[in-house]
Amino acid sequence: MKIIQKVVMFVIAIQFISCGYTSGEKFDSEKWKNSNLDAERNWSLRWDMMNSLRNDYELKGKNKNEIFKLLGKPDSESQTEFNYYLGYSKRGINTGTLTFYVGANGEILDVAVWDG
Repeated sequence: MKIIQKVVMFVIAIQFISCGYTSGEKFDSEKWKNSNLDAERNWSLRWDMMNSLRNDYELKGKNKNEIFKLLGKPDSESQTEFNYYLGYSKRGINTGTLTFYVGANGEILDVAVWDG
């Protein structure tokens, strides 16, 4: 019975890790803005900081300019959303994107992370 409990706990722990619920590197605005994602050592830097960013900062409700000040210029932008490339997600060759959805007055309505 104890072996089954240990196996179940191990599986749950692996699921949390694989779903991004563990915190990686602490978010640092300057590191984020100045990261050279082409350098091998930085391939996953933004991805590693992403959980800290989402957990430690209230992003919804901020305006676009506040996010731009925190994260720098986005990699792509439209009227309704803007995106930041996160680099490699450490799941094979998958890369990630952090997407901000913007309301008519420039307020952040929602934030999503895409891995794929």
